[in-house]
Amino acid sequence: MKRLLIVLVLSCCATSWGVAGTSAPALLPAEFAGWQKSAGGRTSKDPAAADAANVGLLREYGFSDVEQAVYTRPGRTMTVKAARFADASGAYGAFTFYRQPEMLTEKIGSEAASAHVRILFYRGNVLVDVVLDRTTAMSAAELRELATDLPEPGGNAMNPPNLPAYLPRQGLVRNSTKYVMGPVGLSEIRSPLPANLVRFDDGAEVAQGLYRTDEGEATLVVIGYPTPQIAGERLKAIAGQDPRRDAGSAPLHSKRTGPYVVVAAGPISPGEAKSLLASVNYDADVTWNQNTFFSKRDNVGSLIVGVILLAAILMGAALILGVFFGGFRILMRRMFPDRIFDRSKDGEIISLKLGE
Repeated sequence: MKRLLIVLVLSCCATSWGVAGTSAPALLPAEFAGWQKSAGGRTSKDPAAADAANVGLLREYGFSDVEQAVYTRPGRTMTVKAARFADASGAYGAFTFYRQPEMLTEKIGSEAASAHVRILFYRGNVLVDVVLDRTTAMSAAELRELATDLPEPGGNAMNPPNLPAYLPRQGLVRNSTKYVMGPVGLSEIRSPLPANLVRFDDGAEVAQGLYRTDEGEATLVVIGYPTPQIAGERLKAIAGQDPRRDAGSAPLHSKRTGPYVVVAAGPISPGEAKSLLASVNYDADVTWNQNTFFSKRDNVGSLIVGVILLAAILMGAALILGVFFGGFRILMRRMFPDRIFDRSKDGEIISLKLGE
């Protein structure tokens, strides 16, 4: 009997574990816009299945799982690879890494880029890489429908990072924006700053862009930290770095704005670097955490109901007083005619006789 009880308990635990393990929704839909998923698709939680050459980078972005499938329709084929990350920051970072300079901007999902038959886009925490057999006038519309069918994360995981928005648009080289969350990504994008200066252990994130200036191309790096105090400490370390320690290294120009450290590097003059740094300014969003009083007594609905009740009470009181006052006058006139409310004789009219 005890053995049977143990077996039942273990079976229930195994069943619950199995349900928990399969709780994540499937990445790719069975069909969309007339495309049908073929049998034999592959799913994996190993980042090497998504990109064996950049396993460490995918882990820094919070890689979760990947699914690769082939979609078909009469006379057409499409290969789709979708990778899921912990949040939208990871998907956006991977999108900026895989996006190539020659790609064109598309309106698919949250952001997209295309190069001939290859389309790369992300939506939420999912990055999708599509390879078509050929492109048609309806390809973008069909992929937009695929983007809407992708699973969405809950809460703040759907929000992309706001750090890249601080990179100025003017002079920015197309598709040069990169967003990294660790030392592997920093080395892959060839940042002018080493990882020991950025200190990702302090919660840093990096947005980098390439800019065209009158004096040549320069790299602008925006490093976000959790607090302005940490940013101030990192600024001192970066400003104290001697750029001449390595032959051919470009000088670094830096400043701090709020919890962000901004660094400009390249063959540009200090004046041009100062102008580039001045284009990045932190703008704090202040939230006033005041009690909103959504109780039964203090909400707006109760206020409206109270106003209606007060109006009804005042109208009722006015009606009762009017009936009482009018009825009292009628009663007094009947009981005491020509004495209280009526005159004993007709009143005289004074005439000026202006006509005479």
